[in-house]
Amino acid sequence: MKRLFDVVVALCALALLSPLLVVLSLLIRRRLGSPILFRQVRPGKDGKPFEMLKFRSMTDARDTDGALLPDADRLTPFGQFLRSTSLDELPELWNVLKGDMSLVGPRPLLMEYLPLYSPEQARRHEVRPGVTGWAQVNGRNALSWEEKFALDIWYVDNRSLRLDLKIIVATIGKVLKRSGISADGEATMPRFDGRGGRS
Repeated sequence: MKRLFDVVVALCALALLSPLLVVLSLLIRRRLGSPILFRQVRPGKDGKPFEMLKFRSMTDARDTDGALLPDADRLTPFGQFLRSTSLDELPELWNVLKGDMSLVGPRPLLMEYLPLYSPEQARRHEVRPGVTGWAQVNGRNALSWEEKFALDIWYVDNRSLRLDLKIIVATIGKVLKRSGISADGEATMPRFDGRGGRS
């Protein structure tokens, strides 16, 4: 039922939001340049890699050595708007259709984090990663890594279609309030170092 629910909702959302997706693509191309989509390999169910799609929200500004500048220096007001409204996440609906992701589940993080997880934290990969999740409606990036992972594991152990519906409704409210967008003192979220707490 969960997979069928994911496919039906993702198809309907893509159809209804197609005009918005076109407008956002044009705005991103004009304000941030190409590529329009941000592509990155992330771990899916059982840690299997997949290519996650998002709308681009940062520039490619680099220092004199050619290294990318910190997130705070590359995140423009337009990019911040995309993130605060979660519009940058809309291309992930395609990942849902492909079966790489679910509408609801632990957020897919970086591949390099895989060896840093404790056995309990690694349980977040027992299910497909989600566009939104229990951690996202209970603090989002304002949480510490330890708090996020605890919420992810709670979802894994208590998941149900009813809970997914509750999370989706709560996500809409969070997006409208634009709460928990970034960690304290960070443009996005500090990197996970294996300790689980705040950076």
